[in-house]
Amino acid sequence: MRAAAAIAALAMAISGCRNQPPVEPLKLEGNLLTVDNRSKEDWTGVDIWLNRNHRVMVPSIKAGARLQVPLDSFVAGFGQRFDFQHTQVTDVRLTAKRPDGTPLELTMPFREGGLAGALGGKR
Repeated sequence: MRAAAAIAALAMAISGCRNQPPVEPLKLEGNLLTVDNRSKEDWTGVDIWLNRNHRVMVPSIKAGARLQVPLDSFVAGFGQRFDFQHTQVTDVRLTAKRPDGTPLELTMPFREGGLAGALGGKR
């Protein structure tokens, strides 16, 4: 009886591992942005932009590493911090350089909200 239960649990665990969705490189959860570098290359000179006017700079993100940044850490040109409580996030972009010097650009996809999103946006 225990062996059958153990085999069933193992089968469920194995099948659960196969159905894992791929990790998104840019993910927003509340007041936290997570950047996952699941590539085999280090990223250097990393600039992360929020709503095209608030920015965080990071020297590098190692291959396979994850970076978590509170949205309140993003700063605009004159030192204004991003106000998560009163500002909607509409755009997240990351630029960096690969080891061979080629540029890397990532953009978080956003869907239209409200009626525009439900009805297919402007035509």
